[in-house]
Amino acid sequence: MKIGILITGHPPEELAGDGHYGGYFRRLLGEDTFDYASWAVVDGEMPDAIDACDGWLITGSKHGAYEDHPWIPPLEEFIRACHAARVPMIGVCFGHQIIAQAMGGTVEKFAKGWSVGPVDYQIDGETYTINAWHQDQVVEKPQAARRIGSSDFCENAVLAYDDVFWTIQPHPEYGRVFIDGLITHRGKGLVPDPLLDAARLKLDLPLDSPKIATQMTEFFKKERA
Repeated sequence: MKIGILITGHPPEELAGDGHYGGYFRRLLGEDTFDYASWAVVDGEMPDAIDACDGWLITGSKHGAYEDHPWIPPLEEFIRACHAARVPMIGVCFGHQIIAQAMGGTVEKFAKGWSVGPVDYQIDGETYTINAWHQDQVVEKPQAARRIGSSDFCENAVLAYDDVFWTIQPHPEYGRVFIDGLITHRGKGLVPDPLLDAARLKLDLPLDSPKIATQMTEFFKKERA
């Protein structure tokens, strides 16, 4: 099965030595689990067709889904075309948000601020600890979406669109080292210091990223009519 990774942002320069965001998902899901291809959508690259891959994954980004960038409208059109054709897609953080926006939901810079570091989410009745790094949120989910996960801070944290799209706000692809790097190189002056300090104190908590990776893999591989 071939999975296309749509890269919508780049890591800070200080952390770029660990590769682009597509590589984080290849490692999360397993290098040998799928065949992978990547497009740097943020740099204007788009696949020629929705059937260029068997499924798609949209990464995180420092950009807002509501911002005026020339690559966002084509990405939204691509998302809607995939949904109409029942081509499976996963969205993470910005990916979660841009899919919701493309499908008629509302994304905003959340008035209550940031969520950073390990956070507990209730997903399908179970508790998962996953790293978060966001202020933007899906504040109104699309009609086509069903809420399957939330946290005390983020109501629409995980959404399912029938069995076609599955999207999640936190970052299962981010481990301790990367979040610590974001705190150091991107957080200062952007996120309030008390939030950064509190996140650092929790960085050694065990994460449920492997369980989320299993869910993502099963979602892509499931039989669809």
